[in-house]
Amino acid sequence: MLHIKEHAITHLPPQGSWPKSVHKWEKTAIQAVNTALTARRPLLVRGEPGTGKSQLARAAAKELGRVFITEVINAKSESRDLQYHFDAVRRLGEAQALGAAGSDASRRLDPVRFLSPGPLWWCLNWSTAVDQVNESICGVAGPVPPEGWDMSKGSVLLLDEIDKADADLPNGLLETLGNGGFSIPYTHHTVCLPENVSSPLVIITTNEEWELPAAFLRRCMVLHISLPTIKDEFITFLADRGRTHFPRIHSDETDSKILREAARQLWNDRKEALDACQPRPGQAEYLDILRALKDMADGNTDPLAVLDEIKDFAFKKYPDERFS
Repeated sequence: MLHIKEHAITHLPPQGSWPKSVHKWEKTAIQAVNTALTARRPLLVRGEPGTGKSQLARAAAKELGRVFITEVINAKSESRDLQYHFDAVRRLGEAQALGAAGSDASRRLDPVRFLSPGPLWWCLNWSTAVDQVNESICGVAGPVPPEGWDMSKGSVLLLDEIDKADADLPNGLLETLGNGGFSIPYTHHTVCLPENVSSPLVIITTNEEWELPAAFLRRCMVLHISLPTIKDEFITFLADRGRTHFPRIHSDETDSKILREAARQLWNDRKEALDACQPRPGQAEYLDILRALKDMADGNTDPLAVLDEIKDFAFKKYPDERFS
């Protein structure tokens, strides 16, 4: 379980395609992760884009000392892709090459050689996933565990943006997530959690692009992440987040003004976007503008003036006439 205090900060080093970042914990997120861990259920994290849903999984893996496994879902993703991948195209190419050479194909065309473990395989049974990678000729590398990690510590699996797929994908995960295992074709083996290995923490994110199947939702714990809906609370919340990510932007006497003014402007632009029935800018855009200000506002430049000049590049994503 997570044994960290509310508003504690987890520093996240660069990892693969993930940049260096920091994560600030809220009490509700800590409780949600602990509930999912003890109930052995997936944690579905709901909320608008840019509120730190994906980063929550990475921060949980760091705090728990677990290996972090991630898969970004897209419109073509299928539930089977999360279990294993069979490279039929490569096997066909191998068969054609062997036929032309007149070689014996019995061993070289063994389907097991063209099978690669998917993220669910890695998070449920690391040992057999490693064995399969060594057996396969597909050259698919596995996740990189943290220093000092062993299989008994378990994993955190992030299935990012599940709402990008159609309903068949979450429905196809019901048996695997419910039973903690699945069968592999060609090998006649079942992937399941070994004894003395911690159950994986599966964190699934959605941007609410469409409603998920009811049967899937019943098998998940759900955490809602949202920005405050009262203006003063919104500004204070984002200014606090900005101070966590960027402790020093300009100078002590102006930093608070910059953080609050950028948040105030974001509040106004979110309202305009909502009135125009357009997606609203959010926390991610707020941090983007602070990152730009940090480098663009030097000691000889008024940072508030720079903010006024560049804010629309991050906060207004549509032509001006949409907001008139």
